[in-house]
Amino acid sequence: MKGLEKYINKIKPNFEKGGKHEKWGSVFESFETFIFVSSKTAPKRGAHIRDAIDSKRLMSIVVIALIPAMLFGMWNVGYQHFLSLGTDTGIWQEFLHGFIKVLPIILVSYIAGLGTEFVFVYIKKKEIEEGFLVSGLLIPLIVPVDIPLWMVAVATILAVILGKEVFGGTGMNIFNPALLARAFLFFGYAKKMSGDKIWISGLEKGQNIIDGFSGATPLSQFAGATKEEIADGGFKIIDGLHNNIVSAYDMFMGWIPGSIGETSTLMILIGAVILIYTGVASWKIMLSGFLGASALGLLLNVLPDGLNPYFELPFYYHLVSGGLAFGIVFMATDPVTSAQTEKGKWIYGFLIGVLIIIIRVFNPGYPEGTMLAILFMNAFAPLIDHYIIRGNVKKRLKRLKVKS
Repeated sequence: MKGLEKYINKIKPNFEKGGKHEKWGSVFESFETFIFVSSKTAPKRGAHIRDAIDSKRLMSIVVIALIPAMLFGMWNVGYQHFLSLGTDTGIWQEFLHGFIKVLPIILVSYIAGLGTEFVFVYIKKKEIEEGFLVSGLLIPLIVPVDIPLWMVAVATILAVILGKEVFGGTGMNIFNPALLARAFLFFGYAKKMSGDKIWISGLEKGQNIIDGFSGATPLSQFAGATKEEIADGGFKIIDGLHNNIVSAYDMFMGWIPGSIGETSTLMILIGAVILIYTGVASWKIMLSGFLGASALGLLLNVLPDGLNPYFELPFYYHLVSGGLAFGIVFMATDPVTSAQTEKGKWIYGFLIGVLIIIIRVFNPGYPEGTMLAILFMNAFAPLIDHYIIRGNVKKRLKRLKVKS
């Protein structure tokens, strides 16, 4: 790294004011600060907020927190692939298969997103904003493994432009860019984002999925189950090798079909501990999100006769299935698009959990509601903060009321 730093310092004058590549100065500076810590500091005099962490380091912590879910997702891609073939292989072969399948999606996401960012850096003549460090990894983890790479590129570019740049860049956006990318894919290419086979990586020539293996996610399985099957605590599916019960433990551990990084609640919770310990994400939003989903799930369980089998689904099944845990931990806690006030965080997170269950239960045709719930509450986060602040102002005015 010292050699690279020395080379960058050598060519740096060419991109400074008066240099022959002056017009590319903002792009060069963005590339430099993307790799190394910026040499710029706040003046010693004057009112400035000084902290040991900048936005790039903050985003790096989120990326580190995502690594457990990413690595497990790579293994699970290989596991589901060989399971669909009825082949028993070792963990390393499964991981290698998943790594080869997932890595191109991650690379396309970063190349398309950062490429778009650099275009706006050149247009605006400003440094690159580090927000895409996280979005570039979130997008691959919330899509099916078999999604075409060109779709990932298009969705990522649109997410950067329409989800962030049109609002003024990082810190100004209303909606989470990664979720906007998924929403674009879901509504624009529904067949590539729903169904059974999309959760299993593509087969090579001459390979066939064994009879009885569906590849469906637990949420879609539950949607087609009977009340009796769900009431027994699980739903029987065929995985090609034996009859299996999709238990809460299976979903918590994550060896089930699903989006690349969303299947293992355990790995997601490890990431949550990292985010909470470092103070990067709000534990209040996480806790209230899980409480909101649990509260409504319990309420639906005690109703005498539900409209569909989802009413009978134990509340804890909701917490460990689909993208609920991943969405609440990594996307609902986005400091830009979430509520900022302390009371507002409780309300914001709780309503996200409630909305996820409402969408799942009352619309079985769309069994996953995490994406829509978070995007919906992104729009209402400023309103929540507005009324919390307004209420606090009224309380203070009453305490400071002067006698006439």
